[in-house]
Amino acid sequence: MVEYEIRDPAKAPEGERKIAWVARRMPVLNRLREEYGGKKPLAGTKVAACIHLEAKTAYLALTLKVLGAEVSITGSNPLSTQDDVAAALVKEGVAVFAWYGATEEEYFRHLTATLQAGPEFIIDDGGDLTCLLHTTSREFLPGVAGGCEETTTGVRRLRAMAARGELAFPMVAVNDAYCKCLFDNRYGTGQSTWDGIMRTTNLVVAGKTVVVAGYGWCGKGVAMRAKGLGARVIVCEVDPIRALEALMDGFQVMPSLEAARYGDIFITVTGNTRVFHGEHYKVMKDGALLANAGHFDVEIDKKDLQAAAGKVSEVRKDIKEYLFPDGRRLYLLSEGRLVNLAAGDGHPVEIMDLSFGLQVLSLLHLKEEGSRLAPGVHPVPAEVDRSVARLALAAAGVEIDTLTGEQEEYLSQWVTE
Repeated sequence: MVEYEIRDPAKAPEGERKIAWVARRMPVLNRLREEYGGKKPLAGTKVAACIHLEAKTAYLALTLKVLGAEVSITGSNPLSTQDDVAAALVKEGVAVFAWYGATEEEYFRHLTATLQAGPEFIIDDGGDLTCLLHTTSREFLPGVAGGCEETTTGVRRLRAMAARGELAFPMVAVNDAYCKCLFDNRYGTGQSTWDGIMRTTNLVVAGKTVVVAGYGWCGKGVAMRAKGLGARVIVCEVDPIRALEALMDGFQVMPSLEAARYGDIFITVTGNTRVFHGEHYKVMKDGALLANAGHFDVEIDKKDLQAAAGKVSEVRKDIKEYLFPDGRRLYLLSEGRLVNLAAGDGHPVEIMDLSFGLQVLSLLHLKEEGSRLAPGVHPVPAEVDRSVARLALAAAGVEIDTLTGEQEEYLSQWVTE
């Protein structure tokens, strides 16, 4: 019997239906199952994963199992775990330690439990599992040969560890793969953020002013989708190149304190702390919505909101109303956590198929080459990136050209005739 700690095993049938829905729409993972399922390249390998625990992630876990791995998994956000999916995974023999709405103590207990089997490889989303291995769970550290990191925030934390010489094993920065940046971060975050906001509020976006804080790949996607929905978009940035890019993409650019006066909807996508705080709240319009699409719930300062408001109440599922002494009301979505997962189902299925294809192939790369990689942050091999794109194109029935021998020879020369 597999060990687990979940809310309700009886919910498995609904979780199975969710997984079956995504399974038919993840051609990259299905192709990898076909290619590697018989070879079992991960046979005898233990993999621990800390990642948003919903149906698409479940199919990744089951794919690793098909490839021979023994998998233990927990959620990377207390509000993104779906209890029915967790139950379905347990039924399939995956060790799951997670439930929706976990307290901080429960969350870290589940993280620790995921490591109890002694993993050889990890898959992380945000860096919590990696950090745990380097702090309170160091007893498992010697057995870890490497891992993969899914998010911008996680890669930032890894690089901070590596810069201090504290990262003890090689980690592949899946987040930085070109396929991941272009598709997951831009198109995935762009669509899923608005999916979470619209399903939660049931309000129109067209005609409103949307303030997007951060114009990295995720911010670009959020701003692009806001524009497509008919909103006026203001971008706030600290990087002059990104700010100039936003300006040339057709958006207004201004400091956040100035933008605070105009916004109807505010979305943080920076990966940094206290992007909006007390000074911003003083000038925001009555009825403004605050949502976060960054990994941690630190971008919108909830302590300042709480301190400034005279009354706080939940007015709708995943929406808290903060009533100010002057009569203004500000609305915080999903407790300032990832709105696309806390109030929605996360990125579209086909998008996560690409990202999880990168995860699987990066893990196979680590399995084969990990002993030759030094501790630190490593890029996804370019061929892995291109392989995932080729698989996705083939699944869509799209063919592309290939270079002729003459063309390859021409590109290799520096003298032209």
